[in-house]
Amino acid sequence: MKQVITVRFAALIMLFFSLPLAAKVSGLPDFTELVDKAAPAVVNIRVTQFGNRGREPGENGESGEAHPEVPEFFRRYFNIPNEPGGRRPDRTGAGSGFIYTADGFILTNHHVIEDADEIIVRMADRHEFEAELIGSDEASDIAVLKINSDKTLPFLRLGESESVKAGQWVAAIGSPFNFEQSVTAGIVSAKGRTNRAQQYVPFIQTDVAINRGNSGGPLLNMEGDVIGINSWILSSSGGYIGLSFSIPVEVAASTARQLRETGKVERGLLGVVVGAVTREMAEALDLDRPVGALVNDITPDGSAERAGIEPGDVILSFNDEPVETWNDLPPLVGANPPGTKATVLVSREGKEKTFEVTLDALDGENDEAIAGSGDSPQNTNILGLVVENISSDRRRELGDPVGGVVITDIESDEAWRAGLRPGDVILMINNRNVENMDDFKTLVDSVEPNRAVALRIWRNGTANFVAYTPRDKDEG
Repeated sequence: MKQVITVRFAALIMLFFSLPLAAKVSGLPDFTELVDKAAPAVVNIRVTQFGNRGREPGENGESGEAHPEVPEFFRRYFNIPNEPGGRRPDRTGAGSGFIYTADGFILTNHHVIEDADEIIVRMADRHEFEAELIGSDEASDIAVLKINSDKTLPFLRLGESESVKAGQWVAAIGSPFNFEQSVTAGIVSAKGRTNRAQQYVPFIQTDVAINRGNSGGPLLNMEGDVIGINSWILSSSGGYIGLSFSIPVEVAASTARQLRETGKVERGLLGVVVGAVTREMAEALDLDRPVGALVNDITPDGSAERAGIEPGDVILSFNDEPVETWNDLPPLVGANPPGTKATVLVSREGKEKTFEVTLDALDGENDEAIAGSGDSPQNTNILGLVVENISSDRRRELGDPVGGVVITDIESDEAWRAGLRPGDVILMINNRNVENMDDFKTLVDSVEPNRAVALRIWRNGTANFVAYTPRDKDEG
């Protein structure tokens, strides 16, 4: 019996090595057809910021110390120091892009062409064109260029990223380190990633190798449709380490349409400052799990305030789209133009409430200014905080918070670990306003030991929530 098994196993090995290579690697994608179809529409973009002849240091009494600041793109990618004196040579850079209409409209990144005086587009067949900048939007990192040709140009079809799932194969074509028409491939790692610079963009994360020069190039599905525009990487070394991020094609298409039609991009504004909901914050706010976007502050007379949304509310959905974390909210709001009517579902004191909002225009922040007064410190309590009323002069130093008492000392390790510090102003305790010391004492007396408490605090001109679990005063 043992001999029979051995013979059969040997036969299987011989059969495997006799199979064609394609059969051995069945299931792995072949990108050759995709590349043949897409590559002709992918372009290399070279940008130049013209220098000036200027003066040598000392000419006409000039010290030569002043020098125009080098644009962020050139500092980031070429590490060029400012030149001494008034003379400055030309600055050059490179990136990628792709044609998305037969008459020569091109999509790329804002940071690729930022502050460029000349933009040259090179096709896969080596033909070159000087491009016109149609418009650019820093918030989404999208720019639209236009080239003119006597011939019909190859172009890529814009697909959709809504149905793209983690684990699907994707490919990128671009010019890393100025190597034109380079192809890399991988899978979608996640969706809905954000960063502070482009908080209105729900980035697609992939493990496709992206490096300097790939910026602005297309991220393609297996049908050769564009599902994203490669924008940035997360790296401690400046090179690819497996974390690449692309702008969803829906964001790019909407931005491009507005830039072509009006020359600018308009976004809706809800008028809230939001933060994360921690486990302790969820307990304090009667949520069954840490979910949603916690409203730390609101814009006076803004969309949210007019609708009735208050600090301490937790936004659970926007226009029926779930808000799992605070990062989910800005892209959902920003995707709508000013004047859009939307529904916002919030949790307030453990109960769900729905508000109808009309979005304002994202064009700046309203200033806040109010008043108050008081004195006399409050001694130790279950929160482990020593507080006092705020004098008029002290209130101005603190940035004119609305009401509140100021922390003068912290006696609780839990409060300190939660991030509270002397000088913080307590505005709310468990969604109840604190106007003065009397309010503070009343609310502190109602705090249950060993149960999370949420404090709304004011620090450096902004309001945020902090949650922690105070220990019973009788515990050691």
